[in-house]
Amino acid sequence: MDFFKKLALYSLVVGLLLGALQFYTGNQLVHTHAWWLFGFMVLVTALTYYVSRLGVSYDTDNFQLYYFGAMGFRMILSITLIFIYVFMFSENELQFVFNFFVLYFLFTGFEIYSLLANFAPQLKKRNEE
Repeated sequence: MDFFKKLALYSLVVGLLLGALQFYTGNQLVHTHAWWLFGFMVLVTALTYYVSRLGVSYDTDNFQLYYFGAMGFRMILSITLIFIYVFMFSENELQFVFNFFVLYFLFTGFEIYSLLANFAPQLKKRNEE
């Protein structure tokens, strides 16, 4: 199964959990903008995977360069989003940041697992040659 199908399935599961949490707790645990955060994380995860995959397809020797470059890009986009929210809105900032980081770590963990599962055999085979 390719990455984007796995991402869609993973996003469905996380979205169902987010929806259930919001349904049962209301806005006590889930911020009102959590769905925007969810969409942002799905898009950023797909984009960073695509950049990593594209870089590795051109140059397999520099996997770390492309991977950490994509992670840096993800981090800059994330910090920018948090600063924009904190400076433009003043409601439930701590709840927003907490929800953001929960989604950030869930999707980053998924991306790391997927990248290692997809590229580890290729990199191992390359090192054996």
